[in-house]
Formats: sequence, structure tokens, C-alpha cells
Amino acid sequence: MLNRLKATILLSECNGRDIWPIDLCRQKGVPDAWIEELSDCFESGFQSNLQTIYKDDQVVNQFHGVQDLHLAYKLGEYLGVDVPAVTASVLGKTAEVQAIKEAFEEG
Repeated sequence: MLNRLKATILLSECNGRDIWPIDLCRQKGVPDAWIEELSDCFESGFQSNLQTIYKDDQVVNQFHGVQDLHLAYKLGEYLGVDVPAVTASVLGKTAEVQAIKEAFEEG
């Protein structure tokens, strides 16, 4: 069961760049309903390293999981952050996650 402490810990582990495997989400206590809602199959892009997906330091073409950016959005909402407002003026996934974290810490 998710509580504020667990949600805070999960949010601290988000960085905006990672895709969490489904089993890791379950292990860390992400609610099943969120996993079902947020999980997707992602494909690597090879035009830049930022588009390429790695698992165990190996390039993979496809990966099923939850983007930690989307998880950070859900966690922020759960923790009472006005996520659309705090992320509206920042550019980039890592900056969005950082804005959510800062808004929670200030709130």
C-alpha cells in the first residue's frame, strides 16, 4: 500500500531518464493500477545515445516498463503537488522531475 513516506522515497528515485521494469515497480510498491496505467512498450532510437534503451549495459530494441517521468507525475499528484503548474515553465524531462521534487519539498 502506498503511503506518503513510500511515495516520497519513490519520487526521490526518479530522474526523468529511466524506464523502470514492471517487476521493479512492483518490488518498490508502485500501485498495480498505476503500473497498468503507465506501462508501455518503448523502442530504442539510435540517432543519439539519449534515445537508446539499455538493460544491464546492453542495447535493447524494445523494453516494457514505466517511464519514471510519468511515475514522478503520479507521485507528485499523490503528494499534493500541482504538477501541471510546476512543470509548465521548465524544459526537459529531468527538469520536470526536479521541479516536482522541489515543489514537494517546499510545500
